[in-house]
Amino acid sequence: MERLALLSVSDKTGLADFARRLSQCGFDLISTGGTARSLREAGLNVRDVADLTQFPEMLDGRVKTLHPRIHGGLLGRWELPEHQAAMQAHGIAPIAVLVVNLYPFERVAARAGADGVERGELIENIDIGGPAMVRSGAKNYESVAVITDPADYTSVAGELEQQGSVSLATRWRLAQKAFQRTAAYDAAIAATLGSLPPGELNQHVRLAAADLPQRLLISAPRLQVLRYGENPHQQAAVYSDAAQPGGLAHAQLLHGKELSYNNLVDLQAAWDLAAEFELPAVAIIKHTNPAGCATAATQKEAYEQALACDPVSAYGGVVGLNQPLDGPTAEAMAGLFLECIAAPGFSPEALERLQKKKNLRLVQIAPTPSPLSVRSISGGWLAQTADSVQFPAENGWRVVTRLVPTAEQERALRFGWAVAKHVKSNAIVFARATAAGGQTLAVGAGQMSRVDSVKLAAMKAQLPLAGTAVASDAFFPFPDGIEAAATHGATSFIQPGGSIHDTDCIAACDRLGLSMVFTAMRHFRH
Repeated sequence: MERLALLSVSDKTGLADFARRLSQCGFDLISTGGTARSLREAGLNVRDVADLTQFPEMLDGRVKTLHPRIHGGLLGRWELPEHQAAMQAHGIAPIAVLVVNLYPFERVAARAGADGVERGELIENIDIGGPAMVRSGAKNYESVAVITDPADYTSVAGELEQQGSVSLATRWRLAQKAFQRTAAYDAAIAATLGSLPPGELNQHVRLAAADLPQRLLISAPRLQVLRYGENPHQQAAVYSDAAQPGGLAHAQLLHGKELSYNNLVDLQAAWDLAAEFELPAVAIIKHTNPAGCATAATQKEAYEQALACDPVSAYGGVVGLNQPLDGPTAEAMAGLFLECIAAPGFSPEALERLQKKKNLRLVQIAPTPSPLSVRSISGGWLAQTADSVQFPAENGWRVVTRLVPTAEQERALRFGWAVAKHVKSNAIVFARATAAGGQTLAVGAGQMSRVDSVKLAAMKAQLPLAGTAVASDAFFPFPDGIEAAATHGATSFIQPGGSIHDTDCIAACDRLGLSMVFTAMRHFRH
């Protein structure tokens, strides 16, 4: 009985060599369109699918393999007499090896999220015949080896060459992988089309910022098993979002040991904070909270000012930068023990200096905004749009006190407000304006009462707080937090407002000669 291998792929990486090895193992090669052409150009004998089905490809290639002689060959269990009889009666030959990878829908969808694409290109990259064959072959894993990933070519060919067949264990593993692939593919299609309004095929479309979907579709391949989770007794891994090819999950580790779970969590926090600013910015993070943050005319100045906020907590911290790390800043960083540095790039001078530190990890990240934030709860998930807005479009900057902030105070308030968004609630940030940017002077994070966050920040302050601006991620429920900050030198405040005691807080500012701005937007972080 002839041994058939059907090959139909978009990604032709390694295909010719694998097909040659299949042929040498006694398989007759069956293929479609461009795949068949590619194999013939490599000098291989290939039969067209139409020869097997006795039915031509049609509808611009939309119908090629959707035929009983294909799916019967994949689904038929040759060991069952009734299947064997039916297949022989209808001229259906069993297919033992199926090699399929799908139209690159995710890649086109990624372009739709960046520059936009023609809707018709998205639709034409929805593979129909490929997933159908993959599912048929994977269901019949006892008889069919389904290869959906070029990374499996070598191991499958090796088994065929050594033992004449693909082992049951390998066929089962490949079937699992095949169903995972089709599930991820369908999830990507559903998520992408669910983000688009109706329209004609020739319409240029661009994926909008995510609304909350009717169905949350999460299908993420595992990229890497981590040494452990938050603690050594916990298991952990990194998974990839196919819709976002950049970001931290796909960051490049340029130097240092494997990243840990905690490293990755802190790196995301550092990156998110630094990315808030256009001026050279440095964020130093410890346990996801800022130990210091600054913007300045130069990166080195920004680092030195961020470090000055809390040099004790900065030890063993994670640093995020919004611009490529330069040599002078790297030289300044070399004197402090840091776990990781994340940046969009590293100058040759910076790499040369910091690669001498064997315990430091250098991570290069391609900026990728995440439109949706997802976290698990028992029995389900919570999803929300990203907190990517500083101020609402209307009433986002309302001076509520008799005293109006000076231009310098306004710069300090805006800087502190941007940082407070990245501090665990209840969040308090003492900040000042510098010659070219802003600097945190003290941070109070994660306290159960807002006045305690004020007191904690003031207690930890390493720099004078006279004349500082104070940012609060949510409203002051009582004047006590404002009064406590004022005793340490704060002269201006920024907060959302909305407390039933707003008038008392405003009155306290007026009585103490302080200015205060309401933003009408809260930035809780839990």
